[in-house]
Amino acid sequence: MTTVVALGGNALIRKGDRGTAAEQSARLREAAGSLAPLLGEPRLVITHGNGPQVGNELIRQERAADEVPPLPLYLAVAQTQAEIGAMIVTELGRSAGRPVACLLTHVVVADDDPAFDRPSKPIGPFYSSEEAAALERDRGWTLVEEQGRGFRRAVPSPTPLEVVELDQIRALLDAGAIPVACGGGGIPVVRDGDRIRGVDAVIDKDRASAVLAKALGAERLVILTDVAAVKRGFRTSDEEVIAELTADEAEALLPDLAEGSMRPKVEAAITIARAGGEALITALESLEAALAGSAGTRIRG
Repeated sequence: MTTVVALGGNALIRKGDRGTAAEQSARLREAAGSLAPLLGEPRLVITHGNGPQVGNELIRQERAADEVPPLPLYLAVAQTQAEIGAMIVTELGRSAGRPVACLLTHVVVADDDPAFDRPSKPIGPFYSSEEAAALERDRGWTLVEEQGRGFRRAVPSPTPLEVVELDQIRALLDAGAIPVACGGGGIPVVRDGDRIRGVDAVIDKDRASAVLAKALGAERLVILTDVAAVKRGFRTSDEEVIAELTADEAEALLPDLAEGSMRPKVEAAITIARAGGEALITALESLEAALAGSAGTRIRG
């Protein structure tokens, strides 16, 4: 069996954390224990988000722009992909009992994707409504609200079409390693004839993970987030945990889900379910119970 596990970028930076390297490494050490039920699987790929990290990187570059030339967004994605990948290799390698290898991964998107005209992917820290209004006015940013949490900067998030390094990921799996791939959704690129060119965007890591899982023929996609399961009426008085969905039921639920949060996770799950596999959405700390069938949300075809 091949399993792709998508680790949320927020798993490395929790509420109240400053996001230092030491804090993120400590969070990954905590994550290693929760991931233990999966680390022994013979064919395992780890993907991860980078929303908080790439947002922080852009702030660093903006504040240092008078002294150091800022990099384009796609290279900020590459930087954080390597940064987080290095920490995953260091912290999970101790627990895995086999090689863990970070592979810088490019993901192809369409040059004319309408997402470039409608930023929707939240990155970076949370702001109050007053701070958000000032950032929109002073910096020209687009900010989106995450229910009950505040506002975050939004950037284009085009649909992932193809993982460029797919053969290399397969080779690592065949060699018995655990590849860490498609970090932060992958470095976004478009094809120009026989070459690729970076574009400024942040691909949703769950959608990219689904593209990778489908291309690998993975039987299971595990999406780890900050809630234990998908819920109807999230953060309302009618909130209801959903234990299991068919792909059709999940698709009917999409309009009720937040575009920059749970919706892409469920869309990714639908992709795998319709390809004949199974998706599991749950929180990192609920993973063991979810694998046993007593937590999380399963989506099947």
